[in-house]
Amino acid sequence: MTALAPAADVPRSAARTRQDVAEACLAAAALAVLCVLVLRASPYLPEPDDYAYRASIVAMTDGHFLTLSGAQAHALAGQLAPQAGHNRLGPGLGGGPIQWVQLPGGRWISEKDPGYPYLAAIFQALGLIRLAPLFYGALACLGLYAGGRRWLGSFGGAAAVGLYCSSGAAILFAWRDYMPTFTEASLIAAGTGALLWAVLAAGASTRRRTWAGLAGFVALEAATFSRYTNIAVLGCAVIAVLAAWRLRAARLPGSAIAWWVASVCVFGTGVALFNTLIYGGPLRSGYRPGEITFSLSAVSANLRYMPAHLIQAMPMLVLGLAALAGIAAAWLRYRRAGGQQAEAARRDLAIGVALAASWAAIWVLYASYTWTAAAGLSTLQAARFYVPAQHHDRP
Repeated sequence: MTALAPAADVPRSAARTRQDVAEACLAAAALAVLCVLVLRASPYLPEPDDYAYRASIVAMTDGHFLTLSGAQAHALAGQLAPQAGHNRLGPGLGGGPIQWVQLPGGRWISEKDPGYPYLAAIFQALGLIRLAPLFYGALACLGLYAGGRRWLGSFGGAAAVGLYCSSGAAILFAWRDYMPTFTEASLIAAGTGALLWAVLAAGASTRRRTWAGLAGFVALEAATFSRYTNIAVLGCAVIAVLAAWRLRAARLPGSAIAWWVASVCVFGTGVALFNTLIYGGPLRSGYRPGEITFSLSAVSANLRYMPAHLIQAMPMLVLGLAALAGIAAAWLRYRRAGGQQAEAARRDLAIGVALAASWAAIWVLYASYTWTAAAGLSTLQAARFYVPAQHHDRP
């Protein structure tokens, strides 16, 4: 578990090359199985949220990237209603699409965060919307493979990809073409893996580490644009790389840190500007005041109802907790021994804590979410708010 990947300039033996090929094939096979399972499922829109996102994506393919006039919104609602088949939903309140709202100026916009439609519109335009979640799932596998190999050594990448693709939450949500849940989780997984590689690849060039880390942050930013509460994960990533740099634990170049932090600052400024121009304030969204609420009073109810949903949708969380406990035990065992074992144990603990912190940040946030603090919700309805934390690079 503490093996280091060989440096890029070390010649590889034929046996090692065959081992690398075998690992890559295992990872590719895991992704292929997930794709087959997803593509075998019939397209279906089980919740109003799916309809709201579908309307945004279709509107973008029609050239409307921000808001719609009243006439355009009513026409879009009428155009999409017959496509729902046996699960048909007509126009929402006011005659616009389901879960769309009218802005003070009279124009219409989805109440959902806008990021996913921008990521999926190209697939809709090409008639390949079913491949949108799988494309981002492939990016997740690439990031997890790179990060897992760098941290865990041989077959660490394949293990990370295999755990990701076999997750019940992944299979549960990857077939919902118009929902962002699997895509944002995949972006978080891809970004986490890329950052893990960039932080640990001390032997790589500064340019490669900078670009890999920048790609990781862009992925996390895209996930946050798809769902604003993912800022908890983005914030944890910023704190983790700054801590690694300040403690000189990973020999991170200052120029790389500057690029990464600048990317996050530009993203934050852009989202604040977007919200101000569209919704009327930097911290506002399309949801009506009071529709989405967080309260400490919801914590006890969520602790009562959510664990069963989470275990059912994400049994891998048990493995993740066990791995974190094992890492902590190894650190306690070797911390006073000195030498390479103690150094590896400290590194593993730091990585484990950083990954667990971003996982916990999402779950602690949604523990106070009032909507899930109710009996009678299905696992499909309740667990999706917690899903992104499940898909981090797992030891």
